[in-house]
Amino acid sequence: MSTAILTGQPVPGSSIEGDLRSLGFDVRVAVDAADAERLVAEAPCEQRVALVDARFVGHVHALRLGLTDPRFPLGAVPGAVTAQPEGRVTLARALARDNSAGGGTALAVDSLPDRIVTALADDGAEVYRPELGSLVAAVPADPQARNEARQAVADVDDEAVRLKSAVKSRDGFFTTHFISPYSRYLARWCARRGLTPNQVTTASLITALIAAACAATGTRGGFIAAGVLLIASFVLDCTDGQLARYSLQYSTLGAWLDATFDRAKEYAYYAGLALGAARGGDDVWALALGAMILQTCRHVVDFSFNEANHDATANTSPTAALSDKLDSVGWTVWVRRMIVLPIGERWAMIAVLTAATTPRITFYALLIGCAFAATYTTAGRVLRSLTRKAQRTDRAAQALADLADNGPLAGLLARVARAPLGAPFLVALAGTVVLAVALFSGMTWAPVAGAVVYAIAAAQALYRPLKGALDWLVPPLFRAAEYGTVLILAATADVNKALPAAFGLVAAVAYHHYDTVYRIRGNAGAPPAWLVRAIGGHEGRTLLVTVLAALLTASQFTVALTVLAVAVALLVLVESIRFWVSAGAPAVHDEGEPA
Repeated sequence: MSTAILTGQPVPGSSIEGDLRSLGFDVRVAVDAADAERLVAEAPCEQRVALVDARFVGHVHALRLGLTDPRFPLGAVPGAVTAQPEGRVTLARALARDNSAGGGTALAVDSLPDRIVTALADDGAEVYRPELGSLVAAVPADPQARNEARQAVADVDDEAVRLKSAVKSRDGFFTTHFISPYSRYLARWCARRGLTPNQVTTASLITALIAAACAATGTRGGFIAAGVLLIASFVLDCTDGQLARYSLQYSTLGAWLDATFDRAKEYAYYAGLALGAARGGDDVWALALGAMILQTCRHVVDFSFNEANHDATANTSPTAALSDKLDSVGWTVWVRRMIVLPIGERWAMIAVLTAATTPRITFYALLIGCAFAATYTTAGRVLRSLTRKAQRTDRAAQALADLADNGPLAGLLARVARAPLGAPFLVALAGTVVLAVALFSGMTWAPVAGAVVYAIAAAQALYRPLKGALDWLVPPLFRAAEYGTVLILAATADVNKALPAAFGLVAAVAYHHYDTVYRIRGNAGAPPAWLVRAIGGHEGRTLLVTVLAALLTASQFTVALTVLAVAVALLVLVESIRFWVSAGAPAVHDEGEPA
C-alpha cells in the first residue's frame, strides 16, 4: 500500500485523511518536518510515498490526478507531492535539504509539500503537474480562505469532471458524437466493478475476432452480425482508454496491447471478409491485402512525418500557419478530421457496408476512401516540408533510419559502394520505381534484377542522415515497395492460397514495423539488431521473395510464402512480447485518434 504523510497543523473537521485512504494510501501524521523526513525514509522503498499538507482543501479527483498517476516518477498539486520508487531518492534529498535549511520551523505558516516541489524544480527534476481545470486544490492560509475554497469545491461536480476528462481531448467526429457520449459511462461501470483496461482491451479483441469469424461464414446473417460486433468492438476499444483515464490505470502492457490490438482486429476482420467472400465464390484476397498495405503505409507516413518534425527547430511554414488558422474555425476541424477517415469513421463505414452490401463493395469503398485520405494527408505534409525551413535533429534522423528497417544486405552494399549517389529520398524513389517496372514487365527474372537495384538504392538512401526536406518519405516508400512486391507476385502466381499466404506474410512484417514505431515513440530505440538481421531487413525479404517466385512453381511459391510468414511471425512476436512485458519497456499512450 502507498504511504501518505500529513504535515502541518491539522484542521478540525477536515476530510483529508479519509480522502487519502479512499485513494489507497496508508495515512501517517508527521509532527514536524524532521518527523516527515523520518517517515519517508521508513516507508517501504518499493512503494509510492506522498507528502500532503493537513490544511489541504480540494476535490478528491485533484488528489487522484496528482498523487496516483503511475506514468510519472514525481507528481504534485498545490499542497501535495508524491514520488514513485524511482523518484524516492530525489524526494528524500530535497526534504533533507529543506530540513537542514531550517524550513521545518515554518510549518505553521508555510506548506512543506509546496516547498519541496520548489526545491525539486530548482534541482531540475521533472515534476508532473496535472491540468486541474475547474477542480480545486489549495492550502488556505486563514479561515476565510478555507471557507471560500470549500465553497469552490461544492460548486464543481468532481465526478462530472472526472467522467468528462476520461474522454480523449482529440477524437474523430464519429467517436466524439456517437461513441463517447455513452462509452464513458460504460468505463465508469467497469471501474466500479474492478475491471481493468487490459481486460476491456482483450474483450474488444475477442469481439472483433468473433466479428471476423461471422464475416467468414459468407452468409447475410453472418455479415450483419459481423457489422454489429465490429461496432461493439470499437465501443470497447474506446472504453478501455476511457477506463484507463478515469481510474488512472496506466500500464506498459496496456499501452502495448492497445496499440497492437487495433491493427490485429482490423486486419483480422479484412481476412474474415475475404474468407466469407470466397465461400460465396468471389475472390477478394487481393483487395483485402491491398487494403492492409494501404492502411499500413498511411500509418508509416504519419509516424515518419511526426518523428521527423516533432523536435525540429525553426519548424514553421505558411502551410502549417494556414492549417492552424483553419483549426480556429469550428466546422473545418470536424471536416478535416473526417476526410482522413480515422479509425472511428473507417470502422463505422466497414461495419455498415458489411451488413448491407458485399465484401467486394466494402473493400472497394475502403480502398477509395483510404486512397483519398492518404493523398490528402501526404500532399499536405509534402507542402509543409517543402515550405518550412526546419533543422532536423540527429535523434529524428536516427528514428527515420530505424523506421526504414534496412537489413544486412543493405549494410554490406553500403560498405562496398562508399560514395552516395544522391539525395536519400530521390535514391529511394528511383529504386522503388525500378522495382515496380520490373514487377510489371512480365519477365520471370526481371523482378529479381529489380530487387537487386532496390537493395542498392536502400543502402544508398541511408548512406547519409535522413535530414532532407522529404527524407521522411523514405520509410513509407520502402513499406510500399516490399508489401507491393509480395502482393503483385502472389497475384500473378494465379494459384489458390497464394494471396492468403501473402496476406499472412505482410501481416507478420507489418507487425514488426508497428512494433518498431511504438518502441521509438517510447524512446526505447529500434528492435535489437539481431532481430533485423534474422528477418533480413526489407530489402533482403524483397529480394528473397522475388528469387522464390522465379525459381519455384506457383504451388511451391505459395508454400514458401507460408513458411516465411510463420518464421517471421514467430521471431517478431516472441521478441516483441519479451520486450513489452519487461521492466524496461516504455508506456506509450496515444491521446489522438490514429488513422
